[in-house]
Amino acid sequence: MQTPSDQSDQQERHDYPAHWEADVVLRDGGTARIRPITAEDADRLVSFYEQVSDESKYYRFFAPYPRLSAKDVHRFTHHDQVDRVGLAATVGGEFIATVRYDRIDERGMAASAPADEAEVAFLVQDAHQGRGVASTLLEHIAAVARERGIRRFAAEVLPANTKMIKVFTDAGYQQKRSFEDGVVRLEFGLEPTDRSLAVQRAREQRAEGRSVQRLLTPGSVAVIGVGRTPGGVGRSVLSNLRDAGFAGRLYAVNSAFDEGARIEGVPAHRSVTSVAEPVDLAVVTVPADRVPQVVADCGEHGVQGLVVLSAGYAESGAEGRERQRELVRQARSHGMRIVGPNAFGVINTSPRARLNASLAPQSPARGRIGLFTQSGAIGIALLSGLHRRGAGLSTFIGSGNRADVSGNDVLQYWYEDPDTDVALMYLETIGNPRKFTRLARRAATAKPLVVVQGARHSGIAPTGHAVQATRLPHATVSALLRQAGVIRVDTVTEMVDAGLLLAGQPLPSGPRVGILGNSESLGLLTYDACVADGLRPLPPRDLTTGATPADFRAALAEALSDDGCDAVIVNAIPWVREDKVAADPETLAGELRAAAAGCPAKPVAVVHVELGGLAEALAAAARTRPDAPAAPAAGGTEHPAPAPAADAAPDTEGAEDAADEARPHRIPAYPAAERAVRALAEAVRYAQWRREAAEPGKVHEYDDIDESGTADRIAELLARGEGRRGLTLADADAHELLGRYGVPVREALPAPGPDEAVEAARRLGYPVALKTTAPHLRHRADLGGVRLDLADEEQLRRAYQELIDLFGKPAELRPVVQKMVPRGVDTVVRAVIDPAAGAVLSFGLAGAASELLGDTAHRLIPVTDREAASLVRSIRTAPLLFGWRGSAPVDTPALQELLQRVSRLVDDHPEVVGVSLEPVVVAPRGLSVLGASVRLAPPPARDDLGPRTLPGY
Repeated sequence: MQTPSDQSDQQERHDYPAHWEADVVLRDGGTARIRPITAEDADRLVSFYEQVSDESKYYRFFAPYPRLSAKDVHRFTHHDQVDRVGLAATVGGEFIATVRYDRIDERGMAASAPADEAEVAFLVQDAHQGRGVASTLLEHIAAVARERGIRRFAAEVLPANTKMIKVFTDAGYQQKRSFEDGVVRLEFGLEPTDRSLAVQRAREQRAEGRSVQRLLTPGSVAVIGVGRTPGGVGRSVLSNLRDAGFAGRLYAVNSAFDEGARIEGVPAHRSVTSVAEPVDLAVVTVPADRVPQVVADCGEHGVQGLVVLSAGYAESGAEGRERQRELVRQARSHGMRIVGPNAFGVINTSPRARLNASLAPQSPARGRIGLFTQSGAIGIALLSGLHRRGAGLSTFIGSGNRADVSGNDVLQYWYEDPDTDVALMYLETIGNPRKFTRLARRAATAKPLVVVQGARHSGIAPTGHAVQATRLPHATVSALLRQAGVIRVDTVTEMVDAGLLLAGQPLPSGPRVGILGNSESLGLLTYDACVADGLRPLPPRDLTTGATPADFRAALAEALSDDGCDAVIVNAIPWVREDKVAADPETLAGELRAAAAGCPAKPVAVVHVELGGLAEALAAAARTRPDAPAAPAAGGTEHPAPAPAADAAPDTEGAEDAADEARPHRIPAYPAAERAVRALAEAVRYAQWRREAAEPGKVHEYDDIDESGTADRIAELLARGEGRRGLTLADADAHELLGRYGVPVREALPAPGPDEAVEAARRLGYPVALKTTAPHLRHRADLGGVRLDLADEEQLRRAYQELIDLFGKPAELRPVVQKMVPRGVDTVVRAVIDPAAGAVLSFGLAGAASELLGDTAHRLIPVTDREAASLVRSIRTAPLLFGWRGSAPVDTPALQELLQRVSRLVDDHPEVVGVSLEPVVVAPRGLSVLGASVRLAPPPARDDLGPRTLPGY
C-alpha cells in the first residue's frame, strides 16, 4: 500500500481530459458530477478530507492520518493523466468522494507504459456513503484506465473495510483475492464482462428509476412564482395541487409575499430558503431570466428535484439553447434532476401522493396507465381523451424540452412501478435510440409499451430538443422498435385505443376472433377489418335487431367458451323493444360484463354505433389488468414496490385495492369497427412477441470463423484509410474479409474487351454470365445490363457486342464475367452502423419493385437464430421464398445462416461499418453471393458500453 508521500511527483504530460467529465445518477436518485482532479482543487481537497471520519481515513491509509500535509495535497492534486489519475465526485462544487490510480510494475513500484497494472484507492465522505458513489467512480476510473492502456487493477483493503470490499466484489469483473500481512489484496481485469455489464445496467435502472420516483412521490412541494391574485401559471398549479388533495406539505413562494402570509390556505414565503422544513420538489413558474436564482436557492435548501414550467429556452432559439444548457448544468451541480423546461408538469394519482403538479385543471382518475409526452398540446389531448373514455392514470409526465429527465428515465421507473400496467408514450425525438430499444425490450417483457412518434416524416426535431441525428428512415426505426416489443402506432387516437384494451383486458392467446352483434352489416365490416389487420375472424353471428341484453350475454358467453376463439368483438346498435321502449345501455353493459367475467382469460371489445351511454356504462368498472404480474427481476423474483418518500402521507390505498379486486375488467368501447380491430390486432401481435421473447434464441458461434485473424486484417486495411473517414474495400479485400466469416463471394473477372471476356470464361468454365458494373447499371438487370447462361465463346462474344451497342464503350460499362450459379430467388443482405441506433441488419428481395415498395425488414445486431428466421419471413414478398404458386421453395436455412454470419462479423468488429451483399441468389439447395462491398472506419463511440452517465447538455 503506497502512503501519500511514498512516490515522487511527476510533471503533467497531458492536457486536461474534459471528456472524462460526466454527470451521474446515484443510487438514491440524486446526481453528482465526476471530473478529473486538478491543481486548482487543493482547498476543496483539504475541506473534503476534514469532513471524513477518522475511521474512514484509517481504512484509506491503514494508519491514523488526521490531516493531509502540503506534500500530500500537492501529490493528490497533480496528475499526469496517464500513469497517475485522480477523479472526484462533486455536489454543489464540493468533493464528496475521490478515486485515484497509480500505474505499477510487477513489484508494485511506480511505472509507466507498457506496464498495464495500476493500484486503485477510494475515499468517500461518510455522509455520502451508501449512495453508490464508490461503485460509480469505479466504473469511470476503469474506463479511464482502459483508455490509458491499463488492463488490471489491484487494491489493498483492510478486512474490516467490508463496504469497500463489497464495491470491488460486486462490480462483476473477474477477480483474484489473496490475504497477506493482515491486508486483503484484490486483483481484477478491467475488460467488461457479461456480468459486469449486467451489474452496471441493474444499477443504472435502480438509480434512474429512483430519480424519477423522487419527482413523483415528494413529501413536500414548493410552487415558485405564485401570483398574489388568481390567474397565472403559478397560481393555477397551486390550485391544482390543492384540488387534487396533495398528500404532503405545500408551500407558495414569491419574492413579493410577506413572510407568514397564506395563499389559498397555503403558507407563503419570499424564498424557498426561508421554508423551515425540507422541500422535496420545486415547481418553477417564474420567467426564464429569474430561474437561475431560483435554482441556486433550491440547491442551497437541498431540494431534490425541479419541474420547470417556464418557457424561453431552447424552443426560442440559440440564446435559449444556451440558457437551457446552463439550467441543466446548474441543477445537476446541486444534485437535482429537472422535468422540463417548458414542461406541462407531473401527476401521480397514488393515494400516497395525490400529486397534480401540472397545468391540467382536473386530475385524472386513478388507474393503471402511465403516460409520457414531450408535447404539452398532445398531453392535454391525451388527458382529455382518456378522461372522456373513463380511463384512469397511474402517473403522467409532460417533459416539454426534456433537457434532463427523458422517456428513458421514465421507462426505468415504470419497469418496477407496481401501480403501472400499461405505458403510453408520445415521443417527438428519441435522444438515445440504442438505449431506448434496450430499455423498451426489457420493459415490454413485463408490461405493454405503446408509442407514437411525432415528426417522423419531416426529419426536423422540435426546436427545444437537442438530439443525435439518425440516418435511418422512419420505417427502419419503426421496425426496430417493433423488434424490441414496442407497440408502434401512428396516431394518438390509436394509442388511446390500444391502451384501453391492454389496460382493461387480458392478452389474447391467438389471432382467432369471434364476432357477434345485432347488425349483420356491422359484423361484415368487422370481419373485413380483421382480415385486413392479419387476424383470423370466425363467421359473424347475427343476433338480429330484436336481440335483448340477455341474448347478448348468452351469445358472448358461448363465444368465449369456444376453444377455437381467442377474443370476441361485440357490435351493438340501438334497438327498441316490442313495447316501443328503448333498451337501457346500462343493462346491456351489465350483461356483457357478467358474460366476460365468466371467462376472464379472453379479451372482449365492444363496437357501439349511436348507442349513447354504453361506453360510459362499460367504463364503470375501474379495475384494470388485475392479472398483470410484477416485472421479473434478473433472478426471476418479483420486484418490490418502491418505497414512498419519507415524508409522504401514510398508505391508505389498501381499502381501495380491496374494492378494486371485487370489480370486473373494464370492457373497452369503440365508435368504429376498424378502431376496435386495430387495437385488438396490436394486442395479438404484442402477445405473440411476448411468447417469442420468452425463448429468445441464441447467437451461433460457428467454429470456422477467424475472429482474431479478421481483427488483424482490419487493422492493416484501416491503416491505408484517410483518418476517421475510413475506406470502401477493393473487391478482393472485401471478399477475403467476408471469407474469414464463412461468407464466400463468387469470383467475377474483369473483361475490358471481348478477348479478355473469353479468357475469363475459359478460366471459370461455361456457362457464364456477362454483367456491367457501371454505377448507373449495377444491380439493374431490368435495364438489360446482364446476359445469362452464355454457353460458349460465340454466345459470349455476341452478348459482349450487344452491350457495347446498347450502352457504350467497355471503359464506361466495366463488364465482368462470372460463372453461372443455380437459379433461385435474388435477395439483398445489408448491415450498417447508425450513429444513433447502432448496428442494423437488413434483408429484402433484389429488384426495383421491392425498393419502390420499401419491402425491407430490419433487425438490431447481434441477430439470434430466431430473429434471423423472423427476418426472412417479415417482408411482404416472403411467399416467393417458400414456393409461391407452385415454384420450388428455396434454402431458407442457408439464408438464415448467412444473415447470422454477417451479424457476427459486424458485432465482433465494430470497424465494419457497412456490408452489402447483392445479389444473394438463394436456390432450392444452397445460395450464392454474387456481389459484395465492405466499408471500414474507426468504430463510432458506443455510449451504451461505457460507464453510466447522464446525457450531455
